[in-house]
Amino acid sequence: MIAHSERTIRAVQKKDSITTPRSKVLVLVDESNVSSSVRTAGRGLDWLKLRDFLAGPNSGRDLIEMVVYAGLPPAIPAWQDERDKKNKFVQWLRSNGFMVVTKDGAPAEEGRYKANVDVMMAIDALELSIEMRPDVVILVTGDADFAYLAIKLRRHGIRVEVASVAANLGNILRSAANDVIDLAGLFRTFEISPPREPRHAEPSAQAASSVPRPRDARVAKVHDAPAQIAHHRTQQQRRRRPRFRLQKKSNQEPRKAEIGR
Repeated sequence: MIAHSERTIRAVQKKDSITTPRSKVLVLVDESNVSSSVRTAGRGLDWLKLRDFLAGPNSGRDLIEMVVYAGLPPAIPAWQDERDKKNKFVQWLRSNGFMVVTKDGAPAEEGRYKANVDVMMAIDALELSIEMRPDVVILVTGDADFAYLAIKLRRHGIRVEVASVAANLGNILRSAANDVIDLAGLFRTFEISPPREPRHAEPSAQAASSVPRPRDARVAKVHDAPAQIAHHRTQQQRRRRPRFRLQKKSNQEPRKAEIGR
């Protein structure tokens, strides 16, 4: 009886010592998309909190890499200040353990720029999945263009999760993934960020229209000195008044005034 009890205790202890292996996670971030979502919520993005939330020590998962895909402002003088700021942000990400892939943008309408990183992110997702062999790939984006990528990864036996604000996520991307990680609650823990003023590479139409043109300058001068203009016109009218001349007729009729040209 005692021997049987000892064997039972050893079996239980051995079972407790066997732990479930932690899933290996690869996180791919569409920086422009997630930053836009955070700004819409009126918050500033805390990248360290985001990483810990998705694959930190308390998540039960092991993070292989967190790759951030970011577009840079165009490499032209008009965008140099914005480009310098973005490069500092990229360096901060890299110094904190993030892998960053950048792409130079091109000028767009209304003082904006466009840098589409979707293709780069999709190609890397397939290549890194083959090389790193993750158990789970988390796509941090709400862009429906990544729906086919999610399906493609699942065909390789990889679990795909989409991290975004669930209320704003379309059905196409939602149905393509194995699961959705709602970031709305996490965003509410971030610090409140003041609204950012829109940047204009060129003066706006309103500002351009407020600059007086040469003709407008002449009109402004007229309004500045109305008394002088009125006096000048009065003198011209006096000089242009019709003159009268008398003409005698032979029949001795009353003299009439005729307007001379």
